[in-house]
Formats: sequence, C-alpha cells, structure tokens
Amino acid sequence: MRAQRTQRPRRAAVTGIGVIAPNGQRPDAYWKAVSEGVPVLDRITREGCDHLPLRVAGEVRAFDASALIEDRFLVQTDRFSHFAMAAAALALDDAGLGSGDPAEPFSVGVVTAAGSGGGEFGQRELQKLWGQGSKFVGPYQSIAWFYAASTGQISIRGGFKGPCGVVASDEAGGLDALAHAARAVQRGTGTMIVGAAEAPLAPYSMVCQLGYPELSTVDDPDRAYRPFTADACGFVPAEGGALLVVEDEDRARERGATVRATVAGHAATFTGASRWEESREGLARAIRGALDEAGCAPEEIDVVFADALGVAEADRAEALAIADALGAHGTRVPVTAPKTGIGRAHCAAPVLDTVAAVLAMEHGQVPPTPNVSDICHDLDLVMSRARPAELRTALVLSRGLMGSNAALVVRRAGESAR
Repeated sequence: MRAQRTQRPRRAAVTGIGVIAPNGQRPDAYWKAVSEGVPVLDRITREGCDHLPLRVAGEVRAFDASALIEDRFLVQTDRFSHFAMAAAALALDDAGLGSGDPAEPFSVGVVTAAGSGGGEFGQRELQKLWGQGSKFVGPYQSIAWFYAASTGQISIRGGFKGPCGVVASDEAGGLDALAHAARAVQRGTGTMIVGAAEAPLAPYSMVCQLGYPELSTVDDPDRAYRPFTADACGFVPAEGGALLVVEDEDRARERGATVRATVAGHAATFTGASRWEESREGLARAIRGALDEAGCAPEEIDVVFADALGVAEADRAEALAIADALGAHGTRVPVTAPKTGIGRAHCAAPVLDTVAAVLAMEHGQVPPTPNVSDICHDLDLVMSRARPAELRTALVLSRGLMGSNAALVVRRAGESAR
C-alpha cells in the first residue's frame, strides 16, 4: 500500500512592513529612532486641545496625507484611515506587491484593529450638524468614524476581494488581528494585509480618554510615561500605526519575496476593565497559550516586548505574569518597551511593537526603553542604549484598558521550533 504523502502545514510569513509613527514614517526611520532610544513625546499641538488636562502625547508630525492618498479617498476618511492606507501601501511595496491590480484579488484579504475610530471626522461633521443643520452633514459621516473604515478603504483602494474583517477587542486587538490574519493564511488565503492605525488626538477623542484613570496628565514629556518605575503615573496616548503583509511562506519564497519573520503562536484572555491584579493570571495564561501554539519552550524566548502600561499595579502584574509563564527565564530574558518614547497608540501599539520585534531580530539588537533609568520590578529591562543579542524568537505582549490580554510569538526568518 502506497504511503500517503503528508504536506507541511502552511506558515504565515511577514514579507512587508509599513509604518507611520511619531518617530518615523517608514520602517527604516522608525527602526533608527527605536534602536537609538530617541523619545519624541511632546506637548500636544493639535487645535482645540490646549485647554484639556491631557498635555503630552506622541504626535505624527509633518504627515501629508494628500501626497500619499488620492483625493477621492481623503474626502471619505478620517486621519486614522489615512495612516492605515499609507502604511498599507508601504507594506505592499516592501513585499514587492505594490504595483497595479492584484493578479488574484480573491486571494488577498485585509484585517485591521481599531480602538478610537474616526473621532476627528466625526467631530467635524457633528459640529456642522449642531451649528448649521443636517443638510450640511456630509454622507461619509456614516462610514468614516466607524472602526471598520480602514479595512474597507484599504480593500477598495487595492482591489482586494479576499476575506476581510475588523477586530474590536481592546488595545490587545492589534495582536489579535495579526493572529486572525495568520490563521487565514494557514486556512488557505494567499495574502493578508493586517495591522492597526489610530488617531486619538482630536479634541473629542481626547475628552473620551479622560475617563481612563490610567491616563497620564503629567505635563513633562520626560516624566509623563515611565512604566516599571516608582514614578509610574500612567500612559500617554499616541497616533499612527503599522500594517504588515502576511502570506504563505512557501508561496512567498516561490515568488522571490524576502521572508522577514513568521507568526508562530498567539493566545488571548479576558480579565475585566482595570482589574490589573487579575491581569497577572490572564496575561500569564495568554503567554503560555502562545508558547504552546508556537511549540516554544519558555527558555527559547530571546526578548519580550512588554505591554508597559505605566500604572504601578498593572506593571507589577505584568512583571509577575512574565515570571509565572517563563519561570526562572522570566527574570533573565531581556525586556523592552520602545513605546515609552512614542506613547501607546492603542490597538496600533502592539503592532508597532511587533514591527520593532521583527526589525530587532533582523539587526541583532534589543532596543532600549526611553525615559526609564531605574525600575522597581524583577525584570531585565533594557534601558539607556540598545543591547546586541542573537534574537531568534520574540514575545510581544498587550493588554487593553477594558480587560483584554494577548501574547504573540514571532520567529526570525528561517527559524523553527527548537
């Protein structure tokens, strides 16, 4: 009897990266700033925000949407979708897929995560409603504010007709979206464009955030966001985001694409809004689940990109969760939080961390944690300057203000379970 041939499971490979961040609007610029630990947090300059108690954030400055996106899309969309469309185009170019219509449109899907939605567009149209009347409200108000707007516009702009979706699962949704895309590839979809972008610095959006007790209102950019320290006083928000191209590894290699990393494992849990003590168990379970899916032992993790909320109780819970899940290795593995230099871009924050993890593995460096020089937790937090290291496997962590927890394992190109 002839032996049945077994086919290797499809692996989801990262082949393209696009970044629009406060510290860089291309992957190379982003990595330069991240690896050098350059902080860009500063006083908020957006119009209509100067009277609010939130004074410091990570703004994407000198972003010219009209130079990157066609007018017909600009008038329909909010700033958060402008970031997403620009980052998606950069990712497609990086993957060698950016020219013309897709050859197989039904094999390309899009999934994004969003937390703040289109607050600037929505505020502008509601002001017209209150000040001038309903006839002055544009028709795109019905879609531009919506969480799914970026997914829709990226797919329409690119002519992508594969499986599309939006993940609304708190800040951790950025990692959940990456897992969603990886599993779509494993089920047979050829290519997924995935990530998150946020624009939470319009006055309306900022007022909504003022209800979060975890928000930092310190007006000194150097001290407003210092997780894992005795001076931790909350987080500062940021705008921007990142999109990645994820595709079947074998197919990518067949077409001559550069495989930058593989998405190896993911898991998520839920522990409730602001229940930071309980997030210890939830995050530890997510880490264990991601390791199990990746077939990865705790000691194989070479670097951890921390959630780093900046709230004493939450920071303690995260440090303990890392120790719970990784055992003794949890106090030895290098930990970093590059987001302290740019702020937490809500759902986009863990996607930017994932990009940093991929680039860190490529460059053999653990980037530093800006503005943090003394910690009060048993972690090997990388501070001051980048640390050279051979990085084969990275763990990215994220928690949401409403209680979601997620962990993602990514591997350097060419690496498999050891």
